[in-house]
Amino acid sequence: MVATAALLQVPPDVAEAAPGPGALPGLDLGAANRRAPVAGLYDWSKAGYRGGAALPGSGEVNPNATCQVTAAELASQYNVKPDDGADDTNGIQAAIDGVKSACSPSGSYTKLSTITFPSGRFDVTHEIHVDADYLILRGAGKDATKFVYKPDANTLYDALTPDGSDWDEDGMTSGAGKGGWLWPGRGLFRVQSRGVNSSYASDYASAPANRKDIFEGTVNVHWKAGVKLRGKPGDTAFSARMGDKVVHLASSGALTSLAAGNLVNIRAANSQKFYEQQQATPTTFPLLNMHMRQQIFTIAALDTSARTITLDKPLEYDVPVNSTSDGSAPIEGATYDSKAAPLVDPVLGVGFENLGFTQDMPGLNPAEANNNYGNMAPAAEMHGIVFKWAANSWVRGIRADMTGSHPIVTEEAKNLQIVDNELNGSWNKGKGGNGYFRGSRVWDSVYAGNTSTLLRHFTFQWSASGNVVIGNSFDSDLNLHGGWERNNLFELNTVKVPYAHRSGNCRANCGEEGGGGPDDSNWFPIWWGAGKKAVKWSGASGYRNVFFNNAMTKQLADNGPYDDFYADRHRVYSFGWDGSAYKHLDVGGTPIADWAKNEQRDYTGGHGVDASKTDAAASLFLKSVDGTPPSSSTGRTSTPTTPTSTTPTTTTSSNPGACLTAAFARKSVWDNGYGGGFTVTNTCSAAVGSWTVEFDLPAGTAVTSSWSSVLTKTGQHYRFGNATHNGSVKPGGTATFGFNAAGQALPVACTITGTKCGGTE
Repeated sequence: MVATAALLQVPPDVAEAAPGPGALPGLDLGAANRRAPVAGLYDWSKAGYRGGAALPGSGEVNPNATCQVTAAELASQYNVKPDDGADDTNGIQAAIDGVKSACSPSGSYTKLSTITFPSGRFDVTHEIHVDADYLILRGAGKDATKFVYKPDANTLYDALTPDGSDWDEDGMTSGAGKGGWLWPGRGLFRVQSRGVNSSYASDYASAPANRKDIFEGTVNVHWKAGVKLRGKPGDTAFSARMGDKVVHLASSGALTSLAAGNLVNIRAANSQKFYEQQQATPTTFPLLNMHMRQQIFTIAALDTSARTITLDKPLEYDVPVNSTSDGSAPIEGATYDSKAAPLVDPVLGVGFENLGFTQDMPGLNPAEANNNYGNMAPAAEMHGIVFKWAANSWVRGIRADMTGSHPIVTEEAKNLQIVDNELNGSWNKGKGGNGYFRGSRVWDSVYAGNTSTLLRHFTFQWSASGNVVIGNSFDSDLNLHGGWERNNLFELNTVKVPYAHRSGNCRANCGEEGGGGPDDSNWFPIWWGAGKKAVKWSGASGYRNVFFNNAMTKQLADNGPYDDFYADRHRVYSFGWDGSAYKHLDVGGTPIADWAKNEQRDYTGGHGVDASKTDAAASLFLKSVDGTPPSSSTGRTSTPTTPTSTTPTTTTSSNPGACLTAAFARKSVWDNGYGGGFTVTNTCSAAVGSWTVEFDLPAGTAVTSSWSSVLTKTGQHYRFGNATHNGSVKPGGTATFGFNAAGQALPVACTITGTKCGGTE
């Protein structure tokens, strides 16, 4: 492989990067463990649930018994029983609606209701609306409580694109509405208001069952609730500029929902000059009248006389009054307004914990979906959990296997915390943008300790900003999909992209979001939205998206080696940035039109990736990532060390145990437990097809959750067998699995497939 020193090789003055640790579950994400903002970088210190608050524990539960729906009450009051083969959808919805009516109005972040599901299978046939504020849906464990989704006829999409490859949101019409209002599409759980704007009441009443949800939640959308803007004094083409907190509202328009403490989305209209800034013109794709620059803020103050709102933090983009006020010609002959759009009925404080879900597709083989980047069942492109017009919510300790499309997806959400989850596979990963772990229009959120396998991308798009992606394990790319996403941080992730992960690996209904067939390029650990190409779905990636201390590798041939990608772990790589302003990636001064085939070029030194900064700490976000005392060494170049390596001893033993070693590492520590994991290494010259790690834990310590393995236990003895995806270990290769423990004692008497484990990492 041809590689530049800046990208794929370790510079001579930097220590060789260690192998990636896999996911880091149980990271201390609390406010006290967060670093102060690093000079020259974005301030991520307020990302996540409630701006850095700990996720709720037992002390935040509403003491009112009415607001705690137990497993027994689910069965007796709502006829929701595990493993009975009955459809549980309506009963679960009734339980949520009961909480919404009786408890949500008086609830809070410290008075949370719960619905607790026991172990077993629950059958669901249509979308469950989780629109009760301050509610936790909690299972008995991600491998114990399983929701099995089999969409019924009124849930499956009945309008497909002409070639049958994708659902057709524009063709799914009813009255004044169309399927695009459902975007990003239906799911198993939908955290979104069901409110219907009064102007759509008759359309909603007359809509058939498979169209009614088009009109739900439309009280929030900008064309019904948004207020137009006016120019600021002395700068009348713009209502506000980057760095401002005050936004100037038009002289007319209701201010009903614009109150201090409420949420508002500031939406800046696209303009010709904005597209030119992205190096997106000329392009063969049509420019769109829409709001590519947007963000949800909290209103700090409203001045009804001056008709201004003050935001809780500065704007990250200019806000023209409309699409022509900056001196641009109209797009497609029309002028499009910028708006301040209040979230009229946001859903707040919803959590999903310790449960699993899958989408049942009779007649389809999950193995056929592996590394298949097409759509196997376009009518069934259902997501797992959808957050839309939601804030201060979370997902932790869940397992998703074979969802219809995205296992977790957002569309206008802020301050989410998506932590310690396992997301495996999707039936649809082709046209229309399917099969992603996707953050769209998401702000100030944290994605930490997750393991994602056999999905298309981990994606930020559509103006996503201020998010932190830390300590995750991905076998797909970190994808800046386009739409002016900016100021996002990716650090301490393990990204290991196999050769099979590429657009051309597709067997039916192939192609990419925005139309077009698969290309012949490889997907590398980073994907960046170049302006001219990305216009067809959302526009260019934005500025200052930071990659730091990730273990990223790419395999460029089947059965080939994995090569390092951006291997200098202590260098700060800021994409779309020249050190002070936005910079499109270029080659010799010519902006790239497409990231494909340009992934390995060197964009540092003034070509769109600012790499002038280094930092000696492990994290730009956290003070400590492994329970050790916080590092005081920040903002300086890492000290060179001499790399060391060992050569494994090759053995021809017919006993697989003789070929394998298992090294334990404690990844993170907290007051009442820790997170740890094992790395299984094959030291032989032949592949090993399976493995089992066993150990004892002293009394007082117990495994509470695990991932990438099959766990059985007898008393204090634990046995971890390989999962389906990591059983085969090639010569010199590794496999990993992990667990969380309550208590502080470490594994003892460890064996792997009958042989002593071999030490610690």
